[in-house]
Amino acid sequence: MAALLNLPDGYSQTVIASEPDYLDVPDMQTLNETGPQAERYLYRTHELGSNGGVSGTDLWTGETHVIVRRADWEGLDGIVWTPWGTILFAEERGGNTIRDPDFPAATAGLVYELDPATLQVTARPAIGARSHEGMRFDPKGNLYGISETNPGAIFKFSPDRRGDLSSGQLYALKVVTDPGDGTGDAVWIPLDRTASQINSDAEATRVGATGYFRPEDIEIATSTGNAAGGGHVLYVAVTGNSSTVRGRVLAIRLRNDGTAFVSNYVKVGENVSSDFLMPDNVALDHTGRLFITEDPGSAGSTGQGDDIWVATPGADPGQAGDVSRFASLTDCAAEPTGLYFDKSNGSMFVNIQHRGGDGQDKTLAVRRER
Repeated sequence: MAALLNLPDGYSQTVIASEPDYLDVPDMQTLNETGPQAERYLYRTHELGSNGGVSGTDLWTGETHVIVRRADWEGLDGIVWTPWGTILFAEERGGNTIRDPDFPAATAGLVYELDPATLQVTARPAIGARSHEGMRFDPKGNLYGISETNPGAIFKFSPDRRGDLSSGQLYALKVVTDPGDGTGDAVWIPLDRTASQINSDAEATRVGATGYFRPEDIEIATSTGNAAGGGHVLYVAVTGNSSTVRGRVLAIRLRNDGTAFVSNYVKVGENVSSDFLMPDNVALDHTGRLFITEDPGSAGSTGQGDDIWVATPGADPGQAGDVSRFASLTDCAAEPTGLYFDKSNGSMFVNIQHRGGDGQDKTLAVRRER
């Protein structure tokens, strides 16, 4: 099989999982980052319109299986390993079929918690019902997420009890010194708890939260990557693109007093060329570089996008220094998704979905040759 990525010299790629061993359209992924046999299992969501599921690959044996699946799960996307050893996964969309039987009132997607030992799945509506994608924890145990809509807000969930996601306070980010592009000093506005479990988008609009053009993935240096500012800088990919608005990556500096400052970490015209289009997934490596996948959906006809870029930190933690193309797909019909770095040997995992040829989506491990 021909290489799926054109990589820089000194890098190798290995297919570690593929259809038909798992479901179609693999999206975000995570390892079991802590606990017994840490980093043995790679878990991923599948972005099917219905009957979605979560699959896992045993990196020691090479075996891949679908581990949980349900008819009413729609567009599973975001996934994250919790500090207490469970898996959170979320729907990017929902409300068109049967909702979770324990929580039928939600009008959009839900977050679910999976115990990988027992495979028990529990809905976590307190985190909010909306179009979820990226999710990340900070060192204090707060969970950050987005709404992949236009306009879509950025959210923070603070559990009432650390490690218990059954109840807590949901907030939405509001920029208070906005020059017109959603940057500047910001505060977290509390949302009504009951209403957020039905539609947290409506709640964010009600309190005047700042909206962005399809925010999607989130990254913070509390998982497997590192960055200047550590767990106090949140990176958000804003994918939306139009004739007047270009996709970009935000840096949100989280202050100790509970406020924040939003800046453009990667933006066309400031620190990256106009080839950069519709950033989708983001992941930090061990040196603090932010890797970014594109999702323009037009590469087949325009020759643009569906590549992986890398942003190197600059002197200002709020804006990257150098931003350049790292890798390109050899199949212009395909899309790279689910960027994720492990902690042990520097492997970058990436899914290749919507493949041409045999049509079988695949998961790659990209490694730097020593």
